[in-house]
Amino acid sequence: MDIKRFWIITAMDDEAQIIIDFLKLKLSKSYDKIKIYEKSWYILALTWMWKIQASIWASILCAEYWVNSLINIWVAWNLNGERVKIWDVFLIKEIIQHDMYLPLPWDLDYAKWKIKINFQSGISPNEFNFWFHENGICVTWDQFIDDANKSNQLRQDTWADIAEMEAFWVASVAREFWILDNTVIIKSVSDGANNGANNWLYDNLQFAMNNSIQVLKKILWTQNYSS
Repeated sequence: MDIKRFWIITAMDDEAQIIIDFLKLKLSKSYDKIKIYEKSWYILALTWMWKIQASIWASILCAEYWVNSLINIWVAWNLNGERVKIWDVFLIKEIIQHDMYLPLPWDLDYAKWKIKINFQSGISPNEFNFWFHENGICVTWDQFIDDANKSNQLRQDTWADIAEMEAFWVASVAREFWILDNTVIIKSVSDGANNGANNWLYDNLQFAMNNSIQVLKKILWTQNYSS
């Protein structure tokens, strides 16, 4: 088994390329849709969106490599109204699986619909020129939110700050491989999960991702993971 210290999963080419350039990663494997980049202690998987893609490749790579730390980085949708601004960045401490419903009379540990992460970043919110929220609550589900009523209902159901499509499944894999406490979920807000979300997402994607990567760089430096 190859030994890697830090494994990164992200969803789209433009965002992955910023990390690839920063860490000087090289393409090592290419599948139908998935690309794997590596260098020294680092491995990055460009998996595209949605929970199935994220969970499949998180499982494969954690089994194939000895991963000490795991990170999921991308954008998310704001559920918290005016208290959160576009391009704010969240370090996620609790993830909720929205789709979970299992009316059985016994408890199944693997089916728990909330996962808590105890990772401590060691960085100050005042180190950035944007708001950095270190104790974010995130809800994962398989739908893009472009409806204000749906967004409000999701907030009432979960009390989450943001919503997205991958984090719960990445964290579930990390839990199975005993690296949950070294798992980092970084999400930057790209839109307000309302009727204008589709346009906002693409307008704000680059700025939002750049802020997430600023947090990633600081965490790598603070945790002594820099190359």
